[in-house]
Formats: sequence, structure tokens, C-alpha cells
Amino acid sequence: MAKESGYIGSIDQGTTSTRFIIYDHDARPVASHQVEFTQFYPEAGWVEHDPMEILESVKVCIAKALDKATADGHNVDGGLKAIGLTDQRETIVVWSKSTGLPLHKAIVWMDARTSSICRRLEKELSGGRSHFVESCGLPISTYFSAMKLLWLMENVDDVKDSIKKGDAIFGTIDTWLIWNMTGGVNGGLHVTDVTNASRTMLMNLKTLSWDHDTLKTLAIPAEILPKIVSNSEVIGEICKGWPIPGIKIAGCLGDQHAAMLGQACKKGEAKSTYGTGAFILLNTGEVAIKSGHGLLTTLAYKLGPQAQTNYALEGSIAIAGAAVQWLRDSLGIIKSASEIEDLAKMVDSTGGVYFVPAFNGLFAPWWREDARGVCIGITRFTNKSHIARAVLESMCFQVKDVLDSMNKDAGEKGSLDNEKGEFLLRVDGGATANNLLMQIQVRV
Repeated sequence: MAKESGYIGSIDQGTTSTRFIIYDHDARPVASHQVEFTQFYPEAGWVEHDPMEILESVKVCIAKALDKATADGHNVDGGLKAIGLTDQRETIVVWSKSTGLPLHKAIVWMDARTSSICRRLEKELSGGRSHFVESCGLPISTYFSAMKLLWLMENVDDVKDSIKKGDAIFGTIDTWLIWNMTGGVNGGLHVTDVTNASRTMLMNLKTLSWDHDTLKTLAIPAEILPKIVSNSEVIGEICKGWPIPGIKIAGCLGDQHAAMLGQACKKGEAKSTYGTGAFILLNTGEVAIKSGHGLLTTLAYKLGPQAQTNYALEGSIAIAGAAVQWLRDSLGIIKSASEIEDLAKMVDSTGGVYFVPAFNGLFAPWWREDARGVCIGITRFTNKSHIARAVLESMCFQVKDVLDSMNKDAGEKGSLDNEKGEFLLRVDGGATANNLLMQIQVRV
């Protein structure tokens, strides 16, 4: 007998994989499906995705999760009320609104090709690296969407020509998915949410609209940008050609903001997500706090068009779980990511080995695009277990750097400790299944 109740679905479009999860009325997951997709590395420091492959991965995940739920007796076809969407942030797509086709591969958040553009702007603009911090809370960095868009506008003829013709539109991955899911070339909705918009460098944190002065300074045409909406409202309906036509898209957040919300972080509470990178967010309530210690001022969430805006301090770390993937895919030290814990446990310490995974520079709190990875302290005694443990420690040391900065910023406003004098860090992400990693994090 089919289990009757309401269901909601969630698209989780990440850096290396896509998932669709179906939840029942009590917020219990009843089915999910996940697929990995291709990573492209055309040059050192460059990372790209195929937007069409991402689109297909979402379709496959929805269809397969529905099949699994139905097989388990859940009447999802008749009971699915709405879906929400969360996505990798800062990654950009520029596409033709007449053909629906991308004008270039998606440039991924960790891609560092825009370093020369960043250096040029730092020299040209009166405020240097911090020129836009007052409006958007972010320094000039390869990390953010605006720099990637400038690179496409300066280097890709198809993008230049399409912008001139008025045929190009821009978006982060949420925008690309929603436009396609709500009709594409047949009236697709060109929107983004406040959290994803806050990561572009183009949105004013106070007005929650595109900043006119920033657009003028960077010569970015406002016409190619999506409309900004809140995180919790009915955005539109899914069109025919998708596995769930007619279902409403009723929520959208960038992945790290969604994790903060899912962890129920109230004002003064923080979470750390260990994924491809690591991202530590501290909810600062209704006040946007400017960091003096290398952190980012960003949106936490806005749960409805008329809801109050919550802000956050964020420390972004480019390489965390990606270093484990590097051990697996590039060095062949492990065959699967889960093997690293047992390998690292074979030794009690790193034997003096330290690893800095600055594959594409260092993000918070250092902001050094010119940094590159190093592994030091290697002796004849060193084996792969020492290196594996050093990789795990590198994640924890990076998180500690961010937490130290957070405590310094908070120390100027108060303390992050609770009434027991403890600092509670909520953790999530795939790497938290690694108990050794979590033990090392507590220790450092």
C-alpha cells in the first residue's frame, strides 16, 4: 500500500556531483540519487564544467530518485508539493537566450585564470584590493563571479558578440538551472537569489540589488544580469520536458548558506562544511559586520520577500576534500576517498611532514592568489601514511586560521563562547564521516 503524505524535493548541485533528495512530511529523506560529472582542467589553475552536462545530471538525479521512492511505496508523483535548489556558488555561465546554449564552459569558483585581471584592477582602482568591500563585502579576488565574467567579456569572441547583440545572459549555476527548468528559450525565468548574488561582487549588501557604481566601474551591462529574489518564495513552475512538470520551485540558496540554515545557526553561531573546499560561516544577525582579519561579509539568508535579512562572516578555504581527490586521482596513493582515514591511522603523527594545499592560491584569511601547494619535512622515513595524515591536518589547520580570525572579529564585538565558555562549531559535509579528521580538528 502506498504511503500517502506530502513530499518536497531538493536539488543539490555541487562542485563535483549533483544530487536530488526527496523528503517526507516529517523532513525524513525517503529517496535520493547522486551522480558525478566531468571536471575540466584546460590549463594550470583553470577549472571548468560543461553546463549542459550539469543540466542533464539534474534531470537524471530527479528521475532516478523518483523511481527509487516509488519502488519503496511512496506516492511522490501525486504528493510532491514543491522543490528547493542549492548550488555551488560563484561558478558562472554565460549563454544565448535565443538558442539556450552556453557561449563557453562554466568557469568554476576555484578557477584562478583571472589573477591578471585582479592585479590590474587593484592597481587601477583607488581602493586597491578592497575597492568594492564597502558595497559588496568582498575583496577583489579570482574567487568571485564578476572577475570570471570580465574574463569572458575580454577573451571570448562569442560572449563579446552576443552581449553586443543583446542575446547574452549571465548567471551562477542556480540561474542557469532555474532558467532551463522554467522554460528555457520559451520564457524561462532569469533569476538568482540573494545569497548567490552576494557572491558575485556585484550586489549591494544593504540594498540587495545590483550596485550601479560597481557595474559602471567594471563596464558590466545590467541587462545581462538576473532578477534577485529572496531565499524562500515561489519562483516559478517546472516546465514540460522535466520529470516533474508543474511542480513549483519554492526556494533557492547557495550551498554554504543552505548548510548554515540546515544547521539552524542563530546569531553568534557558526558552522563548517567540509566538501571540495571548506567554508566556515558565522551568523551575525541583522548586522553586516566588516571583518578586519581577512574574512568575508556576506548574506546568511532572507527567508521571504518581506523577511529580515540575516548576514554572516565567512571564511572560505579553496581546497579541503579536493586534496583527498588529488591523492586519489593524481597520485594514486588511495583508490577511494574513504581509504584515507585507515591509511592515516597507520601512523601516530605526520613525522614532521606539513602539507599546504594551495593548488589555486590561498583564500581566507590570506587572499594570496600567487600561493602554490607545498609539502615539506619529507625524509627517507616518510611514507604515504604520513602524507595522508598531513593532508587531513592541512584541512584542520586552514579551518583553525579562519576560526582564529573569526574570534578576533568577534572579540571586537563580544565573544563566540557560550555560557559554559565553549565555542561550538557545527560541522557537515562528506568529510565529516572521517572520524580521524574530526578528532584532529578538535585538537588543533
